[in-house]
Amino acid sequence: MPNLNVVATIVAKPGSEETVRAGLSTLAAVSRQESGCVAYDLYESSAAPGTFVTVEEWTDQGALQAHLETPHLQAALSSIGAHLDGAPAIHPLTPVDV
Repeated sequence: MPNLNVVATIVAKPGSEETVRAGLSTLAAVSRQESGCVAYDLYESSAAPGTFVTVEEWTDQGALQAHLETPHLQAALSSIGAHLDGAPAIHPLTPVDV
């Protein structure tokens, strides 16, 4: 069974970009150490500064679910939550044959 790829988009409120950037950078570093994490990369949009995108790869749905329940993810969301312009959009991806 192939790994599970996930993309999440997180938008900072104007003026909160640095707070969100720092919180997400810490989250990415810790998440990379999780069992079941194959890759966890953080990007900021050049076209829309303050819009952050994580590109993640997990061994399976169970590893993703475990990640969503980790104390470090919950702590990150608590610390940056008031600085977000809406809830993160999390997209587990399904391959499409073309």
